[in-house]
Amino acid sequence: MNRTQIIAIVLVKNEDLFIKTVLKNILLFCDRIYVADHRSTDKTPQIIKELATKYSQIEYRVINHVSESHDMIADYAGSDTWVMGVDGDEVYDPQGLKRFKEEILSGKYNRFFKILGNVFNIQRLDSQGHSARGYLTPPCRSMTKLYNFAAIDAWPPPCPERLHGGKVHFRVGFSHGVACDIFKERSWEESPFRCLHFCFQSRSSLDKIKGDQGAVIRKGPGERNLWAYNIKSFILSRLGLKKDIPYYKQSYYMRGPIVEKDISAFDL
Repeated sequence: MNRTQIIAIVLVKNEDLFIKTVLKNILLFCDRIYVADHRSTDKTPQIIKELATKYSQIEYRVINHVSESHDMIADYAGSDTWVMGVDGDEVYDPQGLKRFKEEILSGKYNRFFKILGNVFNIQRLDSQGHSARGYLTPPCRSMTKLYNFAAIDAWPPPCPERLHGGKVHFRVGFSHGVACDIFKERSWEESPFRCLHFCFQSRSSLDKIKGDQGAVIRKGPGERNLWAYNIKSFILSRLGLKKDIPYYKQSYYMRGPIVEKDISAFDL
């Protein structure tokens, strides 16, 4: 009898400030962690290679295009596998994931294609005080990614990046809309599937440019290859209309009131 497994596909580029915590916090949750590095030039490769030497479930690979990150997990389609997409600015609660893993292995979520968790979009971080200020889901959008590959027969390349786009071949009873929105059902404090999203923070020792309220202006690996997004940003910049914080970040991750939370559980 096949055993349910959980794997992660981590897409990174210049993430040396958080990547060690990002990976260590999902170690006990995942049976395998694939790290796709889109040619980092900071200390990210060194940090990941050191962790891979110590923890056998981490596999490190340098990629030339972000689409290769999807190629790394496409063959899991049709197997009893949950695939978690992780970015270099997403730090999960390790104790929460321990509880969440028990729920997943019990079969509680087998009827869903994907699960969306709770997110705290960090605007201000107080590492010494183990607290942070920012915006919660809801009303912000959840960007956590956990997919049930037993619900599909295939998710073949090409895809712009892992777990995005392409033509998904669903099994009967499943579709993109068959999702469990944990972030709508459980509070931040109660959720076992929650992460700190450092979307407004520096993620690399190479980051230098900051905008409104100290927010770092940078794109993720996938955004660097979105030609429509890049053209729009160029036009807005030429017209003098481009904001320090990109519009999509404001609309997705800056909704509702700013709140302060204790983040000591995240082992930063």
